[in-house]
Amino acid sequence: MAFISKKRKVANAKVDANKAYSLKEASAIVKDTSVAKFDASVDLHVRLGVDPKKADQAIRGTVTLPHGTGKTKRVLVLCTPDKEADANSAGADYVGLDEFVQKIEGGWTDVDVVIATPAVMPKIGKLGKILGPRNLMPNPKTGTVTNDVAAAVNEVKGGKIAFKVDKAGIVHASIGRVSFSPEKIAENGQEFLNAIIKAKPTTAKGTYLKGISMASSMGPGIALDTKSFVQ
Repeated sequence: MAFISKKRKVANAKVDANKAYSLKEASAIVKDTSVAKFDASVDLHVRLGVDPKKADQAIRGTVTLPHGTGKTKRVLVLCTPDKEADANSAGADYVGLDEFVQKIEGGWTDVDVVIATPAVMPKIGKLGKILGPRNLMPNPKTGTVTNDVAAAVNEVKGGKIAFKVDKAGIVHASIGRVSFSPEKIAENGQEFLNAIIKAKPTTAKGTYLKGISMASSMGPGIALDTKSFVQ
């Protein structure tokens, strides 16, 4: 049997496992049940009524959280020399091409987002096996393949996050930190869930939002009332 610390037991006791909470309630409880000694991430886990094996139900997209994620994202821009100045002025952490292609081939993935211009995509296609599983591969659908690299960097630094459904039909996302006010957590959560609802495929049958859980890093899961969200 797994060991449960005293702090975690106290935190668990603050959550009614048989209740589905409103987003507003959960946003307050998640702060009160954080047991980490650091500024823990607040995460939402959304179980969807989709079949990820079907291409038209493989939910993915982007959303800009009104209050950001609370984390400074490290951005790599892969581009031709004429775009490097734009990327650097926008605040990209790493800018270049061949040097970083070689580093990634060697296993380096110490970034949160990779942005690329269309012109270099043929060169970086071979990196899919490394970047794909880490959700780092540039994709036009998420705005990470673009000629306007400055705008893309600004969006990422400003709180834009990408999401996609996993093989189990669940979407996971960090929507803030426990240091955020309950109001900011709730507003970020609502914006994220709105994007999930908007992404509902026309071919999805039955209940779309099957389950929603909020939790801080190492904290207990808090079930949300799915019926309170317009589907």
